[in-house]
Amino acid sequence: MTSWALPAGGHKLVLGMVHLTPLPGTPFHRPHSFPEILDTAVASARALYEGGADGCLIQTVDRVYSVADESDPARTVAMGLIARAAVEATGGDFRVGVQMMRNATRASLAVAQVAGGDFVRAGALVGQTLTAHGMVRPDPLEVMSYRRSIGAEHVGIVADIDSMHFTWHGGEKTTPEVARAARTVGADAVSLSHPDPRTALEMIASVREAVPQLPLILAGHTNHDNAARLLAAADGAFVGTCLERDGWGGTVDADLVRRYVDLVRGTER
Repeated sequence: MTSWALPAGGHKLVLGMVHLTPLPGTPFHRPHSFPEILDTAVASARALYEGGADGCLIQTVDRVYSVADESDPARTVAMGLIARAAVEATGGDFRVGVQMMRNATRASLAVAQVAGGDFVRAGALVGQTLTAHGMVRPDPLEVMSYRRSIGAEHVGIVADIDSMHFTWHGGEKTTPEVARAARTVGADAVSLSHPDPRTALEMIASVREAVPQLPLILAGHTNHDNAARLLAAADGAFVGTCLERDGWGGTVDADLVRRYVDLVRGTER
């Protein structure tokens, strides 16, 4: 059983985003800035932990990406050091996730396995999606074979099925159909989002009906105003901008985390 077995009692997972500035091995990395990137990421993970969040997702924000499932060696090592530091700075029940954009799922799995992480997020696991960097064509057989080859079956895979990172490209396929396909190839949970809360709730309901036992995580667009309503329907959320000082990409603020968590916990009673 992977780490994506949901907690009992309807507990909602609050998973804060730790957004990284460009890492070594990428064209926009600022030379000699890695110690600062590491310290900022650890401070954000610690703020999420102290604020009562259930975990974090460490995500690369390198501005330009390969669309292949690959990662520069320096970038992978940097992410591994950050992930391990986040694990060491938080408690044993705090879930640490890895997402190496655009869709370096195997490298993400390797980092999570070696660094002691709990899950990865795949921007695409089935189908294909058109991005600003080109067409992303995942290979789920390769991903699942690699996960087994490194003994990382316990590392959960959360697959985007309809979000800012993934839209099914080529022919008509509904969000529930994509969810079912992701589950079939081995996803442990799926993530979706929409900027309109009503549409997001409709998407959640349709996936629930099609794949009732599949954990469903919101992939953005939640905040202190809509979290209670949206998390009453979903199993958890990746939460970024509304928890960061100075907006997207800033350091996470523990007080903002506590306010968000308090709102979500109210949906569990």
